[in-house]
Amino acid sequence: MSSDNVKEDLLDEAYAKHQKVYPREVHGIFATFRILGVVILLGGYYLVPWIQWDGHQAILFDLPARKFYIFSLTFWPQDFIYLAAILIIAAFSLFFFTALAGRLWCGYACPQTVWTEVFLWIERKVEGSRNKQIKLDKGPLTRYKFIRKTVKHGLWIILSLWTGFTFVGYFTPIIELGENFLSWSLGPWETFWIFFYGFATYGNAGWMREQVCIYMCPYARFQSAMFDKDTLVISYDETRGEPRGSRKKSSDPAKQGLGDCVDCTLCVQVCPTGIDIRKGMQYQCIGCAACIDVCNQVMDKMGYMRNLVRYTTLNAIEGRTTHILRPRIIVYFILLTIISTVLVYNMVTRIPLELDIIRDRNALYRETSDGMIENTYTLKIINMDERKQQYRLIVNGIEDLVLQVKSKQIAVESGQVLDLPISIQIDPVNLKRSAQSLTFRLESTLNKDISVEETGRFIGPLIR
Repeated sequence: MSSDNVKEDLLDEAYAKHQKVYPREVHGIFATFRILGVVILLGGYYLVPWIQWDGHQAILFDLPARKFYIFSLTFWPQDFIYLAAILIIAAFSLFFFTALAGRLWCGYACPQTVWTEVFLWIERKVEGSRNKQIKLDKGPLTRYKFIRKTVKHGLWIILSLWTGFTFVGYFTPIIELGENFLSWSLGPWETFWIFFYGFATYGNAGWMREQVCIYMCPYARFQSAMFDKDTLVISYDETRGEPRGSRKKSSDPAKQGLGDCVDCTLCVQVCPTGIDIRKGMQYQCIGCAACIDVCNQVMDKMGYMRNLVRYTTLNAIEGRTTHILRPRIIVYFILLTIISTVLVYNMVTRIPLELDIIRDRNALYRETSDGMIENTYTLKIINMDERKQQYRLIVNGIEDLVLQVKSKQIAVESGQVLDLPISIQIDPVNLKRSAQSLTFRLESTLNKDISVEETGRFIGPLIR
């Protein structure tokens, strides 16, 4: 193809008016996987907020109370490190699965794909098959067309608002949210986010669809940086399929000088982004494998071998050996395993108590009237348990130290950050060095499993 033709095609693509894509319904193993993904992901999304766990919503991000409930675990803003670890795991997972099998995330688990599948299903139920939809859109506005369009958009809007309602239900207890909705007493922010998230769902899944994947999603642009010649991608076997052309089932394609592709264009009709997989790898491909399912159906009807369109690698296409297990895959897997294991272990063994030792820096030490050396501290105690706790403070490290604190029983409410001033006095005879380590142990009197230890320093006069 000449450079002038290439430039002309690029200009046509850049300035051509958008044409609506009407994906044809397809059945097959990969379509079943997509439906299973929709059921599991959307089922979990819509149902989980209604599950109650230990007297609270199973998953609830209670921002006003600064509590984040995930089943039996309660997290606080101080647990931000866990969120950072989860984001790192998500990033490495994206790298791992993209390097292994291309855009699996886009084809089966991306919210844009999942909700679009549901919107397409509603559209088919209301307006009919692909051909009927095209005919309906091209026809004049009749009573039949008006009713069908109204019903379709009405169902889309209901689903979108329910999606927005559920989204807000992860931040406001959903039962309380439902009661407020029925009594017309929703707060302004709750109302805003329900309509905002609902509008985003309606616009992205109902109207924009493939345009989000092609133009808005940055992943489509940088995915090639994570691909290599051993990455599994969806590809058309040009050697076997070309030259393409229609023929009778009983005819011998070899005698007609034809390949296995019957040029039915079904692979284009089922593509949710409207591309032709026979033109080679394209960044618009989201890896949904709908073209594989429909092409295999055609091959079965024609009596040809399956997988004219299939998951393969560039090395396999070029006749070289494919290496699924390669250094980058192994490194990603090891990193994912280590980070995930450490995260799970820390979450399971997490102690809902935090203690910080802040030594008074205005004076290194003070000598009391009875000759004792005194240091003062402020203990910052954070109770991250679900209930009020009583703590006992024990300080060790220097012989015969005297701990002065207002009360031996330290009461801290759930979620409270308590600043506790204390002082420690030591006889100079017991000071071996000018700076010695102390161990501060804080333990709950209500639950023996809740305790923390921190080290601090005691400063005294120079020992000569």
